Amino acid sequence: MISIAQPNITEDEIEEVVKVLKSGFIAQGPKVAEFEDKFAEYVGVEHAVATSSGTTALHLALLSLGIEKDDEVITTPFSFAATGNSILFTGASPVFADIESKTYNIDPQKIEEVITDKTKAIMPVHLYGQPADMDPIKKIAEEHNLWIIEDAAQAHGALYHDQMTGSLGDMACFSFYPTKNMTTGEGGIITTESEELADAARILRSHGESERYTHIRLGYNFRMTDIAAAIGLVQLERLDDFNKNRIENAEYLTTHIDTIEGIESPFVMDQVKHVFHQYTIRVKDGKRDRLKDYLGENGVGTGVHYPKTIYQQKLYQDLDISGDCPQSEKAAGEVLSLPVHPGLTPEDLETIVNVLMEASESFLMER
Repeated sequence: MISIAQPNITEDEIEEVVKVLKSGFIAQGPKVAEFEDKFAEYVGVEHAVATSSGTTALHLALLSLGIEKDDEVITTPFSFAATGNSILFTGASPVFADIESKTYNIDPQKIEEVITDKTKAIMPVHLYGQPADMDPIKKIAEEHNLWIIEDAAQAHGALYHDQMTGSLGDMACFSFYPTKNMTTGEGGIITTESEELADAARILRSHGESERYTHIRLGYNFRMTDIAAAIGLVQLERLDDFNKNRIENAEYLTTHIDTIEGIESPFVMDQVKHVFHQYTIRVKDGKRDRLKDYLGENGVGTGVHYPKTIYQQKLYQDLDISGDCPQSEKAAGEVLSLPVHPGLTPEDLETIVNVLMEASESFLMER
């Protein structure tokens, strides 16, 4: 089976972890601080705050901005549940704006339609590795005095108009889950230009401590370990090569898929660097699930990211949180992600294309 995702761990990462284990400093320590400095430098911001996951990064960013009960945060419903859940954790309410049909990212025009006097922030998601259209989003935020938190969990190294994701909002959050473009095993990080916001996140990350045993507010244990940071430091050095391989694999797939009837290849905006966390095709006429099964039967792993909008999940229905996002609901029934990770061989890519061609001839062209 050609896997949909494959963490790329070498002896370099293993050696660095062993060094940490032998050092006796396993929890948050000097490696975390070094990782924060190097990740901030990579993104092009002043500050980075490492956390235990991408979800906890989002949670802490929202709290650092003062998001609380009765506030509203506008985001996309076409994302992993953590995007909406992090807003719920603060007591605030997620408000969902529909996506653009081509990019699957939040539609700036739809954001304006759902702003109320309770709106405090906008949380765009750079889905699948392609940056959201940030210029109009930033204009809306300025006009309405709103914070911007980038959910960059899938967009390490992506560029919007030559500017790094993670440097486009007031705060941004990345995930280092094993399937991401780089990993720390589990982990996340917040990036920001603001020293005040970074300090708030650091205090919240470690039990609300301003200094050892001095607790100034309710906080959490959301710290990253030095073990995770040691992996991250090596992975960060390899990130650009990982992304280069992903982009090359995506270009190969697109060149061939564009000749196959019944499948729509990913759309890439002008003036962006799409880093292809996922290579997501569109399969219309209700044939997505049939193609998914066919690919699996012929040795090609796939994923559906995501089969439901966030507001269609039972949790949100039980909380009476709804949305009116027809483009998101349509995409949820048509998207299918193919393998694009750096571990693919030329033979793997050829196999993927051949199986898709066979599927097209077999049933995708049927009307």
